[in-house]
Amino acid sequence: MSNYHEPVEELDAKTRNITRALNSLKEEIEAVDWYNQRVAATKDEALKRILAHNRDEEIEHACMAIEWLRRNMDAWDEHMSTYLFTEKDITELEEEEEEGGNGTEKKDLGIGKL
Repeated sequence: MSNYHEPVEELDAKTRNITRALNSLKEEIEAVDWYNQRVAATKDEALKRILAHNRDEEIEHACMAIEWLRRNMDAWDEHMSTYLFTEKDITELEEEEEEGGNGTEKKDLGIGKL
């Protein structure tokens, strides 16, 4: 089964790479869910630690794919800048964004004004 919804020969290399990244992200997120359920279900503490380690590795892979998408696909950077690493209620951020404000309150890195 193809991951493409349009004829692949009509898609440029960048679009095909974005599809690869998105599919990889879906697979990583699914693996995170599987490992997380196994961590919650097992009573064996040694196995729990191994499964948690594996889950966290999949989270790392997912974050790497997200960062690639941020750098290479329109809108990811904008939305990540709005919603990630903020303190406000997420739905409030969306409402502010829809009203035309950026709604972001980034964490202070403690380096003062540059």
